[in-house]
Amino acid sequence: MRGKKSVTKCSFVPTSVTIMLLTSMLSACSGADSSQGANGAAKDEKPTEISIFTEFSTPEPPAADNPVTKEFEKRTNTKLNIMWTSSNALAEKQNVLLASGDMPDLMRIIDMKQVQAINMIKQGAFWDLGPYLKDYKNLSAYPKEIMDRAKVDGKQYMLPSVRPLQGNTFFNIRTDWLNNVGLPMPQTLDDFYIALKAFVDKDPDRNGKNDTYGYNGKNWNNIIDIFNKSNGKWKEVNGKLVDTDLEPGTRDGLVYLNKMFKDKIIPEDFSIMKTTDFENMAKAGKVGVQSDTTEGVFRSTEGAQKLDPKADFVAMTYLEGPQGKMVLTGTGFTGLYVIPKKVPEAKMKKILALLDYGASDEGFELACFGLKDIHFKVVDGFKTTTEQAVKDSVSQSSFGKIFEKYDPYLWAYRVGMPREVFERNKKIVDDRANYGVSDVSVGLFSDIDLKMGPDFKKKMDDMKTKVIMGKEPIESWDALVKSYKADANYMKMIDEFNQAYQDRKNSK
Repeated sequence: MRGKKSVTKCSFVPTSVTIMLLTSMLSACSGADSSQGANGAAKDEKPTEISIFTEFSTPEPPAADNPVTKEFEKRTNTKLNIMWTSSNALAEKQNVLLASGDMPDLMRIIDMKQVQAINMIKQGAFWDLGPYLKDYKNLSAYPKEIMDRAKVDGKQYMLPSVRPLQGNTFFNIRTDWLNNVGLPMPQTLDDFYIALKAFVDKDPDRNGKNDTYGYNGKNWNNIIDIFNKSNGKWKEVNGKLVDTDLEPGTRDGLVYLNKMFKDKIIPEDFSIMKTTDFENMAKAGKVGVQSDTTEGVFRSTEGAQKLDPKADFVAMTYLEGPQGKMVLTGTGFTGLYVIPKKVPEAKMKKILALLDYGASDEGFELACFGLKDIHFKVVDGFKTTTEQAVKDSVSQSSFGKIFEKYDPYLWAYRVGMPREVFERNKKIVDDRANYGVSDVSVGLFSDIDLKMGPDFKKKMDDMKTKVIMGKEPIESWDALVKSYKADANYMKMIDEFNQAYQDRKNSK
């Protein structure tokens, strides 16, 4: 497998739409007078030192002396020590920091299912930010639906790294390959399989070699989701939560994926590939389907276009399984931030002020586009990036992981994307609202799941992988399901999730 680091080309990005309104560079946040910085601090006040643990998915992390970091420090009277971590290493480093207790002032948590973090929240390790958010106009403007999903026991210990509900990670397909093999955009799982098989057998890149895969295997669980018409493990049926791992749809999905593996549609080593491996495979023109957000896959398109200028990954609007058409709706966030209780209250408020500035039009523009005339220029109403933006790793995939402004079309655009691709993506985002399926379990907790859930999940995931790769027959999955149905703790876990679900519905 081969891959190259992506380089963002100088191209057009919208400024007149809701994504990024170009704002005049006023003194600071609304309400601050000329004697204050963006976070309300007096200009002669000593900068607040803030350590941050976060991730990046640009080719390289921003350097310590990055000009965007320096500008944030200047505008907010802070001194930032940002510990950038690649997506590949995020989970491991996060767990080490949590276990050590030596946590930074602001720490990124991958999702609501991080058992270690949830247990620490319940033990009082982090600030409940809810009572303070009303004082920060940009943070308090985040949609209530998203904020509620990030609550634990009804309290806002976690501040979501807000993202749109539509445009979430799903399948993206090379339409130029579809044209080359004479097939339309797939609509059903059967259509999907036919297209992927053609990408293996019919030389879709026209290079005369049998060297392509249909699908790189990233997020293969989404195939099972389509069979169940669910967004993950849980779905609502007649007012109750059902564990889809025990449902026939999961079994059918495993059979489908095993056939993919036998037909060499997915790589032999898919189960051990890293996030960057999947993307590099797409950039290298080796695969016809990649799983990513509607805009995120543009990195793969740019990479593939270096080999074939016609390369074009297009986000699929939906796929139809046995239970109907669907696409995955996002939770409204990718990651969450917590502030340890060891941070003094006064400093915690300054961290919130920093994040509030980052959630403003001006702050979010700085995070995603950098400095005008250095990292971007405005041409015909569109921002156009410079090579310096690439060198400085300025992107929503770096600083935009920390500083968040809610925008429903955030996942429709990416720096360097042509206007026509942005407009196409906006329509896909709008159309997906007709087919979206949400993860109904976000924000629900079970005591047994916190204690035993990771072991239950590991056994299931291991068996799923073995069945897909043909190392175990489908009957082994049947036996595992039967054993869980007979496990009192497992069944009690289902009951606890249902109780939490009912409690949440009754509290509305």
